[in-house]
Amino acid sequence: MSSDPWGRVDETGTVYVRTADGEQVVGSWQAGSPEEALAYFERKYEGLVVEIGLLERRVRTTDLSAKDAMAAIDHIRTQVDEHHVVGDLDALRERLDKLVATVDTRREERKAAKAKQSEEARTAKEALVAEAEELAASEQWRSAGERLRALVDTWKGLPRLDRKTDDELWHRFSHARSAFSKRRKAHFASLDAQREEARKVKEKLVAEAESLSGSTDWGPTAARYRDLMADWKAAGRAQREAEDELWARFRGAQDVFFQARGQVFAERDAEQSGNLTLKEELVVEAEKLLPVTDLKAARAAFRSINERWEAIGHVPRDARPKIEGRMHAVERAIQEAEEAEWRRTNPEARARAAGLTGQLQAAVDKLQEQVDKARAAGNDAKANKLSQELEGRKALLDQALKGLEEFGG
Repeated sequence: MSSDPWGRVDETGTVYVRTADGEQVVGSWQAGSPEEALAYFERKYEGLVVEIGLLERRVRTTDLSAKDAMAAIDHIRTQVDEHHVVGDLDALRERLDKLVATVDTRREERKAAKAKQSEEARTAKEALVAEAEELAASEQWRSAGERLRALVDTWKGLPRLDRKTDDELWHRFSHARSAFSKRRKAHFASLDAQREEARKVKEKLVAEAESLSGSTDWGPTAARYRDLMADWKAAGRAQREAEDELWARFRGAQDVFFQARGQVFAERDAEQSGNLTLKEELVVEAEKLLPVTDLKAARAAFRSINERWEAIGHVPRDARPKIEGRMHAVERAIQEAEEAEWRRTNPEARARAAGLTGQLQAAVDKLQEQVDKARAAGNDAKANKLSQELEGRKALLDQALKGLEEFGG
């Protein structure tokens, strides 16, 4: 009979293993010596030790599922319980029990991690839904649309939740996207309609602008172009391609008209500048007639100057007030000289002036006599009152005498 600390072979070749519950039959060995029998079954034991070690490492270092780990543990435990090996089976059972506890712990940890991940995913998806619902009311069509597409990509990267919760959140998320798309589609449909209406309006404006491009009625046509430009701005924008083409035609028509007007005005300005030079020479000639000493000669000379003045034509608008003002000043001086001459040589006017002077002189003499009498009588109040009236009549008499002097009298 052969034995070691964990097993023995009896004289019949039966192999036993020692356990805490007593000896258990391992098997029968008839092919060799008892030592060889023990060595064989001890190697089988070492195989179990290696297998448990490998399983412990897998549980510790890989993502082996709890289900697969327990299946492997049960498989090894069955081999241990069938005690077809020689070795410390109780130690193997203890290691397997510890491994079960480790697997249970890992299972709970994974369950907690999964729950946490699920809660984070739910929170993240709720945030995506809230943002999508907010964006659904936005009118920032481009940026909001791009953001909604980015939210979809983010959603796809998140773990699925339980079916009910995931479906409810996805329904809200999808509804928000659909609402935004529907509003955006309606907006651009309305915008297209507005742009089509703007195109029709602008085509009419272009047609009128082109019809006016050859006009030489400069003032009214330029005013009408300003009105057309105001109508153009009020019409809004057409589709880009149509807008660019219509604007090119509209602007081109304006350019034709304003270039033609500019050329005419430039030629007119050049002509009027020359007119100004000629009129300045005439004004200098007219101003030499002042002061008037020979009315007849001055009148004849001014008439000649004025005829030449009228024949010259227009001068630049900004120079007109000054040059015409100087000419009018000469004309007024000659007119005033004529009026003075007429007054001096008019017999009726002279007679009226002489009569008025006589009347005023008589009134002055009479008042003077009344003043003297009042003072002689000691009535100073009456004398003072009459004196004031006397001074007024003397002032009128002085004016009348000056007027009479103009008649040579």
